[in-house]
Amino acid sequence: MYTTMLSSEVIKTTHQIQSSCLKRTVEFNLYIPDELMGNETVHLLLLNDGQEADALDMEGMLSDLYTSGKIETLVVAAVKSSQERLQEYGVAGVPDYLNRGSKADLYTQFVKEELLPFIEAQVAVPLTGTRAVAGFSLGGLSAFDLVWNNDQLFDVAGVFSGSFWWRKKDLKQGYQEDRDRIVHQMIRHTAGKPAVRFWLMTGTEDETADRNRNFIIDSIDDTIDVIKELKNKGYHRPDEVFYYEMVGGKHEIGTWAKAMPAFLTWAFGRKPKV
Repeated sequence: MYTTMLSSEVIKTTHQIQSSCLKRTVEFNLYIPDELMGNETVHLLLLNDGQEADALDMEGMLSDLYTSGKIETLVVAAVKSSQERLQEYGVAGVPDYLNRGSKADLYTQFVKEELLPFIEAQVAVPLTGTRAVAGFSLGGLSAFDLVWNNDQLFDVAGVFSGSFWWRKKDLKQGYQEDRDRIVHQMIRHTAGKPAVRFWLMTGTEDETADRNRNFIIDSIDDTIDVIKELKNKGYHRPDEVFYYEMVGGKHEIGTWAKAMPAFLTWAFGRKPKV
């Protein structure tokens, strides 16, 4: 059987949307493989904190993965955050104890009503493959929320050092781990099992905080507890929930750049032709 050879060249273009949802201009970069044939299954990745795409070397990374035949045809939309980041990222409809994330519902609306239609109009072929959202830290929390609550639109969440500590109460306000972590409660109280998959990573040097003094840093603790909640929902590892703990990994773009190819090959890995 003949197979289509995917070009390793990646075309980067910059776009702006005057968002009525967010009441601001949203800038993002599209990364599209050159010479789309029109008969491919084209996948989509929305990347929060897209201003970090250059530091990730997104163009070079995608080109290398295409050249080595590791990923399928993929369109990446790297959506840049703004000074409203602490309000637009979070869990839609559930701000934290400092009212951060108060515009997360508007960001969700922007993605669904403005961003996705714009991307679909820009790309010359239908986006019929896997659709994922990924992000770093608070952007990772936003990615998880977007995918969890919109499984009719998305298939995969990629969370790098996610802010799963996001909570309703401060530690000084009678905080209780089981009751006050917002994402864990969201998973527990969602009816049914959304038809999505999760790629989660932490670094062993993400932070030093250890609020329950169990000698495990909070970022790892909170992520492991998310995995426990997902398993309680019926998700299975590693096909539906994959966890990557990077030894020496820090809460910084250099660590996430090293981890990104592993996520891309897990979510969009090229299948052998038969």
